[in-house]
This record gives sequence, structure tokens and C-alpha cells, in this order.
Amino acid sequence: MSSTYRLAVVGTGGIAHLHADELRKHVPDRIEITAAVDPDTARLDAFKEQFGVARGYATIEELLANEELDLVDLCTPPVAHAPGAIAALDAGVGVVCEKPPALSLEEFDRIAAAAAASSADFAVISQHRFGSAAERVRNMAASGVLGRLAVAKCDTLWFRPEEYFAVEWRGRWETEGGGPTMGHGIHQIDTLLSLVGPWSEVVATAHRHRRRTNTEDVSHAIVTLESGASVVVTNSLLSPRETSQIRLDYDTATVELDHLYGYGDDNWRIHPIPSATEDVQRAWAGEPRGQASGHGAQFKRIADALDGRTAPPVTLDEARRTLELLAAIYASAFTGKRVRAGDIDPTSPFYQRMDGSGAPWPDRK
Repeated sequence: MSSTYRLAVVGTGGIAHLHADELRKHVPDRIEITAAVDPDTARLDAFKEQFGVARGYATIEELLANEELDLVDLCTPPVAHAPGAIAALDAGVGVVCEKPPALSLEEFDRIAAAAAASSADFAVISQHRFGSAAERVRNMAASGVLGRLAVAKCDTLWFRPEEYFAVEWRGRWETEGGGPTMGHGIHQIDTLLSLVGPWSEVVATAHRHRRRTNTEDVSHAIVTLESGASVVVTNSLLSPRETSQIRLDYDTATVELDHLYGYGDDNWRIHPIPSATEDVQRAWAGEPRGQASGHGAQFKRIADALDGRTAPPVTLDEARRTLELLAAIYASAFTGKRVRAGDIDPTSPFYQRMDGSGAPWPDRK
């Protein structure tokens, strides 16, 4: 039977409003926002009024000391993700965390250790994994109807003007963890890996062309998968015609996704070779259908997991694999070397920080 779970939103900025809207729209009878946290009293009070939240706190420590909760939803800047997650897990409260889940692999491994010692679970928001079309592609690939993947591309081509970075924590390694590779491209890269499986090595470049940040504003990577297929990845915040794209070239068909911040079934296209058209189109016409990607789709799965007392979707291993690829992109870009999965261990400076021993351009104050 379904239950109603008590959730507190930590951080009440823009992404918190999106989460609260999605919770209210998709799981209003299954997940209830009972409290919120923000040190900015005016912002906290406005959030409580808009979403009918009863109680508010200045810190997550106050929240955990005063509330009986099933989940905390971390919508803070990335610098606060690891401390908030560890505090909640230590208190036996489950965590839903926005991406990126941590500023570094070292921070993520501390979260994973806290989760292993806790009665509660840690889940990373990976909303684009949960659209029906992505699930259908995974099913088709597993069935063999698409053959083997040969070539792919994964592009996050967005535009953020200079004033976007006026927010204090943006564009800084120590608070955001990176630029478009870390904070923006992570959405598409995570979706890609959910479709094509593990990666094995990467060669990359990163650049700071235009924005007055300490992080990159563009990166490019060539990723080799464990399957042997190759993927070209571009992450940009300098692209006026914004788009998010994934293209997968299998033996029997090309599968394409073209959207911006979320997709439905209509954002996908499939182009089979003539000899496989009937089989591919039959599979493409099958189920599942009708579920758009988005936070609401993932919150439904999280509620299902709580009902079944199972781990939430997107395992710690899957989330770490995505974060490790981002670290490897930076490591390759800043050292000029090919980086393999597993290379970034605790002896590497890129384990501690995404910029390792420093980006190849001066900091901007």
C-alpha cells in the first residue's frame, strides 16, 4: 500500500520551487512537504507561503533536531550538498540530492560511506533517465533489435550571459565544482550513460573563452565506452540557439533526442536502415509510452521505492560513474593526457577537486 512520506526542502531558491511544483503536481498524496530550510528568512517565508509549508528552519541541523522526516530534498548550492547529505544520513533520514551530488569524488565517497552506515538511502536527481522513450531505447538495445552501438554524440549547448554568474557561488571551483561540464552537461551525460553503459577512457579539452569565471565555459571530450563505441561530448554556455542533444548510431538504426530542459516522446526520432525497418519500427511503437522526463517522474519512482522498502532508483555506483567521468574530463583537459576509468584514485589531485592542481588559466576575482 502507498503511504504519505514527510519531506523537507533544504534551500528555497529557484530549483526548490521547481521541485515543490513537481511534487505538488505528480505525487501530492504520496510525498508531503512538511518543512523547509533557508538562512534567508524572507526567502524561506515566501516559499512556505507559496507552497503551504508549516515550519521553517535556518539550518539543516535545526531541522533534523526538530522534525520526524522520511526525506530531505537538497536544493542548496553544490557546496552544501555533501555536508547536508551526511548530516541527514547520520540522522537516519533519506536524501534526495540535486546534481551535482558533490564537488568532488572525495566528497561523494564520504557521502557513500555515510549511506553505507545509515538505515536510510541517498538518491541523486537524474530526471532525464525516467522518460518513457529513454526506457524504451534501453529495452530495445537490451533486446538486440538495434544491434551494437558504434558512434554517439552528447551535446549540452546552452547560453548563460555574464549576469548569470553574479550569483556568488556560480563559476567557482570551490562552490560550484566546475562550469558547464559539472553543472549543466551532467544532465545529458548522465542520461547518455544510462542508455549506453559504462565508459572506459576519455580524451578532453576545456576552455574559458568568454565568461568572467574561474571555471571553464566550454568543454569537449571523446569518450570510449566499455563496449568499444565512441562518443563525442560538448558542453557549452556560449550557444545562443540552445539545445540538448543525444544521437546514438546503432547497427540497425540511428536514435536521436533533441530537447532543451526536458523531453517527451515527441522529442525522439528513430531512423532504421531499410533491411531492419519493420523490426525496429515495431519495437519503437511498443511500450512504455507517455511519460515525460522530469523531476516528477523520478519522485514517483522514489515514492514507489519507499513503499517497497527498496533502494531508490539511480544507485550510488551509477551516480559515481557519472561524476567520475566529469572528473576524468577535467583531468584529461588540464593534463593533456588520456584518462581511464579508475585512474582518479585518492592519490590524484582530481580526486580532491575537479580542477586538480589548478586550471590552465588565472583565477578571476
